[in-house]
Amino acid sequence: MITDIQIVHFVESIVYSLLGIAVFAIAFIVFDKITPFSVTKEIEEDQNTALAIMFGAMIIGLAIIIAAAIV
Repeated sequence: MITDIQIVHFVESIVYSLLGIAVFAIAFIVFDKITPFSVTKEIEEDQNTALAIMFGAMIIGLAIIIAAAIV
């Protein structure tokens, strides 16, 4: 049996997930704008591993910050 509290927690989880995805999208756009080159082109076409690692580290850092803010 689903209680009202479970529904509230489920809705909160959905809202926080959407908020986290929005923050990731904004961070990617900002990161792409402040670099003098196309991040997507460098990673996909030029196989720039160092940039991919740096971008991955940025994503992990943002995930930790967002998770701490939600809790």
